[in-house]
Amino acid sequence: MEQNNSRMTVVLLFGGLSSEHEVSRVSAGTFADNMPAAQYEIVKVGVTKDGRWLSTGASTAQMADGSWEALPGNCPCILSPDRSVHGLVYLPADGSVKTQRVDVVIPVFHGLWGEDGTVQGLLKLAGIPFVGCDVLASAACMDKAVACALFEAAGVPHCPWASFTQYQLESDLDSCCEQLEYKLGYPMFVKPANAGSSVGITKVMDRYGLRTGIELALREDTKLVFEAAVDGQEVECAVLGSDPALATCPGEILAGAEFYTYDDKYKNGVSQVVIPARLSEEKQAEVSALARKAYTALGCEGLARCDFFVEKTTGRVLINEINTFPGFTPISMYPKLMEHTGLPVPELIDELIALAMDRAARAKEKNHG
Repeated sequence: MEQNNSRMTVVLLFGGLSSEHEVSRVSAGTFADNMPAAQYEIVKVGVTKDGRWLSTGASTAQMADGSWEALPGNCPCILSPDRSVHGLVYLPADGSVKTQRVDVVIPVFHGLWGEDGTVQGLLKLAGIPFVGCDVLASAACMDKAVACALFEAAGVPHCPWASFTQYQLESDLDSCCEQLEYKLGYPMFVKPANAGSSVGITKVMDRYGLRTGIELALREDTKLVFEAAVDGQEVECAVLGSDPALATCPGEILAGAEFYTYDDKYKNGVSQVVIPARLSEEKQAEVSALARKAYTALGCEGLARCDFFVEKTTGRVLINEINTFPGFTPISMYPKLMEHTGLPVPELIDELIALAMDRAARAKEKNHG
């Protein structure tokens, strides 16, 4: 396919197989709406929930409501790992095969099979620059058990936690529960180790709730993380770049439910965002410093959102998790925090692409591919 060489060709990946498929479609629309056509040739590629890759000319509205999948102009495609292609292979119904070279990919995926290092690995293999964290950081941040271990190793404060596999839990559930009660006490949170946006998470108050929470979380993953509940303010920092990374002031989540649920984040609109968070300047600075430390400790690059609790009784700042491709919906914290620092979404996207191209150039110089 012909390209206009005066513009950068950008593949915008969206959708995916995770439980956050719908949010990804909205986030990708934010990117599409804020990338001027004079500067970027945007190639939209949606991934359906059953894993089909389709190049589409869908509008932002069609992406958001899911109707993009039925558009007659959609064309099956794949992202080729062959570096001589450096982009997409189109597979139209007439049997012809066409290729398109691309400059950079923005993988606007949230959750598994996109934010977890899988797509990043494909892009690394293909030698194509991409926005966001690399393979290892993406995988480590997605796995809450691995992330907690790395936080501990780096000295980033975190609430008491434990992890069990499905085999351990099913082999001797009573013993696991007793260990959790001794180490963490109630209330505690039960979480799938690998899932995003509060999916499969339960706050439990007793043994019955713990058993029920384990059953729910095992539907999402074969490894679970258990964390002592923290009575604290939920605050988040946006982080950009690397060495040194820029961390914004924290914003605060005023959750509409007992904890910040998936529906609260993306569906019912009950939660509220306060920027900056209702903290002293000294405490804000402490949160931002810990965000940079956590981001660096887990090897993040490009962008990530670092989520914390500020314990109400002690003032301790405790890391909760890192999201390596945070939401870009109209109510999402990451773009709001960046805008508060003076970097509106169009300029933020330019910077993210520049960071991706710079990383690729440095890798090429070192012959690491």
